[in-house]
Amino acid sequence: MKNKYMPTAISLYINYFIHGMGVIILAQNMAALATKWHTTAGGVAVVISSLGIGRLVVLLVSGMLSDKFGRKPFVVLGILMYLLFFGGILFSSSIWIAYIFGILAGIANSFLDSGTYPALMEMFPEEKGTANVIIKAFISGGQFLLPLMVSFLVASQAWFGWSFILCIAILGLNLVFVLIAGKFPVPGADVKAAAEEDKKEEDTDQKSAGNIWIDGVLFILYGYISQATFYLVSQWLSQYGQEVAKMGSTSAHALISYYSIGSIVCVFVTAALAKKAVKEIQFLGVYTLISFVSLLLMYLVPTSLMCSIMSFVVGFSAAGGVMQLGLTVMSTFFAKGKGTVTGAFYTAGSIASFTIPLITGMMASNLANIILFDVFIALIGFVLAVLITIRYNHLFGKAKKETVLSTGTVPCQVDTLNNKN
Repeated sequence: MKNKYMPTAISLYINYFIHGMGVIILAQNMAALATKWHTTAGGVAVVISSLGIGRLVVLLVSGMLSDKFGRKPFVVLGILMYLLFFGGILFSSSIWIAYIFGILAGIANSFLDSGTYPALMEMFPEEKGTANVIIKAFISGGQFLLPLMVSFLVASQAWFGWSFILCIAILGLNLVFVLIAGKFPVPGADVKAAAEEDKKEEDTDQKSAGNIWIDGVLFILYGYISQATFYLVSQWLSQYGQEVAKMGSTSAHALISYYSIGSIVCVFVTAALAKKAVKEIQFLGVYTLISFVSLLLMYLVPTSLMCSIMSFVVGFSAAGGVMQLGLTVMSTFFAKGKGTVTGAFYTAGSIASFTIPLITGMMASNLANIILFDVFIALIGFVLAVLITIRYNHLFGKAKKETVLSTGTVPCQVDTLNNKN
């Protein structure tokens, strides 16, 4: 709390709390929006896909522009774009007008990412990982609260737009704070520390550099699959619970809250295990396997109890940071190009955000098939995680083995040193 940037950091986290709501707000209000736009659930899914397009449009360049012009302008732009999205959706009269505002939401997400992630790393140079992981907790917090609010509005027969108004009010106040009192470090404030860290790891990274055509392709596919797995279930879980599991409206919307609680719990569990020297690579296979099994059980046994339990488990395993873990492992394979790696990995995720709603929108007449589709996606994710683990063990295990053999060629010198001691 002694850090002078703490108030600004809190405001940045609040942006992601609202972002968490924004990611699922269209799906949570699908019935009301379908009526408003004179379309079906599939039509609303098409609008949801526009968020992925908007993110894809500016993702690769927004980070470079943030380095040039500073973090604050892009945080401000992100908030403004989100305000246009929430307000625009309320006044949209068709899916095509809403589609344009959906694109703005995707652009807002990219602007926030390009300004927030580097800003937090520069604000907390000694705790970069923790600072960024907390973002995931705030996203999950927003995804936990919104379904409860939507359920309350439905039960009270109130206007669905109040959930949008809440987001606009909080973002509006946050924008005023950022403009007037927001303090941001000079871009690159942590470069010296990062350079020293890269220098320490240089020898290992050179020996362990991944193959762009093998490892690069595996990670790009994993970036797509990991995003697709949790993005699909977050958009359709409530509808699945209501129509397939025959749950009431309030109980069905609560599934997303259970899902969000699971993702929050995973953030803290992963952080605690990481402190005990559990490597990121060890999480990938375990979490993706859990995702596959939990989705399969949800499909095979679509009861209220099973959906409630598995919603938590899927949130834990698929949305609790496994994508960030995948990026961290990829950065180990390609340590000299971390910026390029981040852009490529999250671009793959953005493509998933665009394509998955389009695919599932065509399947909206049978929600059971949508979850079955996610089961197969999770299975592919597990296979990719296994292949990545095999490559990791081969690459890094080989490097360690060569080091041991190299030191073992001069045993007499080691003995001599020991005798002298």
